[in-house]
Amino acid sequence: MDKNSKSNELQIFAELDRLVQSGSMPAKYHELLRHFYEQVRLALDEAHRPLEPFYRQFAQFLQLIKEQIRAPYNFQPYHQKIRKPFDYYQFSLDFIRQLIDLPRSRIVGLDIATQIEAQLKNKENVVFFANHQTETDPHAIAILLERTHPHLAENIIYVAGERVVTDPLAIPFSMGCNLLCIYSKRYIDHPIELKTKKQMHNKHTMEKMSRLLSEGGKAIYVAPSGGRDRRNAEGIIEVAPFDPHSIEMFYLMARKAKTVTHFYPLTLATYELLPPPETIQVELGEKRSAHFTPIHLSFSPEIDMESFPGSEESDKNERRKKRAFAFWNVVNQEHQRLITL
Repeated sequence: MDKNSKSNELQIFAELDRLVQSGSMPAKYHELLRHFYEQVRLALDEAHRPLEPFYRQFAQFLQLIKEQIRAPYNFQPYHQKIRKPFDYYQFSLDFIRQLIDLPRSRIVGLDIATQIEAQLKNKENVVFFANHQTETDPHAIAILLERTHPHLAENIIYVAGERVVTDPLAIPFSMGCNLLCIYSKRYIDHPIELKTKKQMHNKHTMEKMSRLLSEGGKAIYVAPSGGRDRRNAEGIIEVAPFDPHSIEMFYLMARKAKTVTHFYPLTLATYELLPPPETIQVELGEKRSAHFTPIHLSFSPEIDMESFPGSEESDKNERRKKRAFAFWNVVNQEHQRLITL
């Protein structure tokens, strides 16, 4: 590390110490942020990437977190990305972009993405049933698409769980996304005294989503697994199963909106960018690892919600399971292909 880099690092550590000592930041975030800083710096250093932009961005990141702790941002059921007076969207892209090996990253199915943009322009809706691997998947998607399909990149609405809108370390990035904020069934009972409030919030989110679908021209990303993919006991990344009830709910909402809605499998291979913890954590405050890595994205052909492998099944619940499996199976197969690119 050269003298200038060492000076920048010491300034960041000093600011982090000052924030904790002054009471502007809880002590537990000191270790989490220092670990995250060291992970990103090491990844960039090993990849021989310039560190100067990272020092500036991380210093800005600290100030954004400080502000969130002082005055937490209140996410509404439908949050539209904030670009003024501070551009959270651009900040997020610039921060995450430095970790992505773009020359080695791949997008499969760009012709399908072009078809999707035409459908959106025609005021039809698109729902992506996708896997989910990192907290920064929305930014990864935007970065991959910004040159070829900028309108799609900027306008996807992401169905987001509680953690990305309540963890101060995630909030600055979440503020730069279009989000439909919902409490997943995995965390809705924690803590139990807030369950009713969370259920009411979800009701308002669903009502807003219904109105958006009725307006038309909306692209919505949802992970029917309800969480991130993880490695199995053998260390292999597994695409988490898709919940049939989640897929059914979106289908019913789309039908109720009476606006044409298309349903597409969407596959992400972003795991190494910011791997999730090995186990599911209930409490906020996970350690974040980071790597400089290529990432991949695949658009697959539309699936007819009434005609799919297993749609001849007479039992309603079994038919829904087979429909969820049809989407999962495409995503799983594409994921296996992407990780070999």
